[in-house]
Amino acid sequence: MADDGGDGIKVRFEVLDGRLRGVRGDSWIERLHTGSRWTEGPVYFPAGRYLLFSDIPNDRLLRWDETTGVVGVFQQNAGFPNGHTRDCQGRLISCEHGNRRVTRTEHDGSVTVLADNWQGHRLNSPNDVVERCSDGSIWFTDPTYGIESDYEGHQAVSEIGARQVYRIDPVSGEVRAVATDFLQPNGLAFTADETQLYVSDSEAKHIRLFDVAADGTLTGGDVIATCTQGTFDGLRVDDSGRLWVAAGDGLHCLHPDGSLLGKLHLPETAANLTFGGGQGNTLFITATRSLYSIRVNFAGARYPRR
Repeated sequence: MADDGGDGIKVRFEVLDGRLRGVRGDSWIERLHTGSRWTEGPVYFPAGRYLLFSDIPNDRLLRWDETTGVVGVFQQNAGFPNGHTRDCQGRLISCEHGNRRVTRTEHDGSVTVLADNWQGHRLNSPNDVVERCSDGSIWFTDPTYGIESDYEGHQAVSEIGARQVYRIDPVSGEVRAVATDFLQPNGLAFTADETQLYVSDSEAKHIRLFDVAADGTLTGGDVIATCTQGTFDGLRVDDSGRLWVAAGDGLHCLHPDGSLLGKLHLPETAANLTFGGGQGNTLFITATRSLYSIRVNFAGARYPRR
């Protein structure tokens, strides 16, 4: 478990399966920021050596500068932002609860709306997003958390009447529902070869694994893991194919088949994570009120080195 330490918070990887042995990291985790209401959506930009992350209820996007350690407001009145990703051209892709849309911030600072409706009905509240770099398609989840109250969005009735996973075509811009049988789809991540997709269902407290066809069609969708503490939220794949998932007691590390290999315990409920740093081996974790980081001996899958 975690307890207060000198320059940070002492932590350990709890090994539950021998296949996790050899995974190591610093003996402490740094709290880079605290004082937010609910942090989410960390995304690291190697070229600028900074990390952006959301403080959803405070309707702002925050920026941590790696060179100075300073955290400041990057954008206020940001549409109650949640999840983000950096696309393969280095642009920011964002899910906005309040505006009920997915956007891309161009290199010149202008904003392009990628999706705000499905079949003429407004989206619920896009939650998390990832790009499939092999074809440039954008994939996102659309639960109803942002329209259930005014806490992290604007209360409204779902126009779609469902909570789905979507794919945005890179050429036509068509928004297609690719998975329609979720209770509350949340985090999502491709395997390194982009032939499979993991999606967490926070309401059902489990993770499903889909096979991805060349045209983006999903098949399978079997449940491979069920959360043992809290619920599953954001997730990422590392360079060994393991799955790191935010949960109630920190990060859970899963084998690709869903077996629980171990945990990185945190003092707050984890919401999401990303890999960053010059070698891709720094884990950044958004957890309740705070942003944490820890250097580890593994990296994110497909991570671009400086």
